Amino acid sequence: MPDIEYFYSAHSAFAYIGSTRLMEIAKTNNCRIVHKPVHLNKVMAEHGSSGFNKRSDAHINYYFVREIERWAEMRDVQFKGDIPPNHRNDMTLANCMLIACSELGGDVDRLAHQFMQGHWRDHADLADEAILSQFAEQAGQDVNPLLDGARSAEVLTIYEANTAEAVARSVFGSPTYFVENDMFYGQDHLEFVERAITRPFANKWTPFP
Repeated sequence: MPDIEYFYSAHSAFAYIGSTRLMEIAKTNNCRIVHKPVHLNKVMAEHGSSGFNKRSDAHINYYFVREIERWAEMRDVQFKGDIPPNHRNDMTLANCMLIACSELGGDVDRLAHQFMQGHWRDHADLADEAILSQFAEQAGQDVNPLLDGARSAEVLTIYEANTAEAVARSVFGSPTYFVENDMFYGQDHLEFVERAITRPFANKWTPFP
């Protein structure tokens, strides 16, 4: 079965909503999830998407309140309510810990879910090393190698490469999934992802140059 390439950031609300469903799809279809955490603000800026500070209150209220409420209910996902007050903090350490976990052969599916759940269910600060370390322990990971790896030049290079790859492949938001180069944006397309694993859609996805 093909891999599921997974471009996202550790603080993404809709990646969190789709996280359990994504893991179910991968397990049921004997697929590997290839985690590619990215610097989301850079990815969005490259394709002209607006950051939080440039969005209207009406847009935020609909997309990040009502849509989250409905999809959380649909996917049976727990949310504390409202956008975490630390949501705009730097996600570099969290994203790089996920990359380090993958490079070390750890359970990155579980760790990524732990980070996102802590952020959106409990408003945990994913820029706080102590909190990240606690989540890593809860996910059954050895913390020190993760932290050392996350700060290494090798992992930072992968993080930058993931971000550049996302831009080159027309990714403009989180989460974005690829199945054999066919792109699916948003967790609301996970059922399309599942279908594509066993029966690819007609025609080919061609990124805009």
